[in-house]
Amino acid sequence: MSETMTGVKLTDPAVAKLKQFIDAEPSETQLRLRLHVEPGGCSGLRYQFYFDEALADTDTVTAFGDVEVVVDFRSMPYLDGATIDYEDTISKQGFVIDNPNAQDTCACGDSFN
Repeated sequence: MSETMTGVKLTDPAVAKLKQFIDAEPSETQLRLRLHVEPGGCSGLRYQFYFDEALADTDTVTAFGDVEVVVDFRSMPYLDGATIDYEDTISKQGFVIDNPNAQDTCACGDSFN
């Protein structure tokens, strides 16, 4: 597992899948995975993942090999200590967040409080 000083962690399967997705995107600049927390969902807050080329001065950028993850300063307290994994099983395929800061999550796992 790759670890970062910011407290956000990516497992090796998550890093490999992100690298695969980034390599498949036609881009002239470096794409990074942006993690963002915003109001919404049935539990109050929800995670947003998307590829981004832009950086703000207040962003935290962490490298996991060839993959960079960006977290904005407002989202960082919600994500500190979170582990992002990629699951590819018969019952589930996609990124999964294990977040010790989440007191409660909805049944679908897309939102938390």
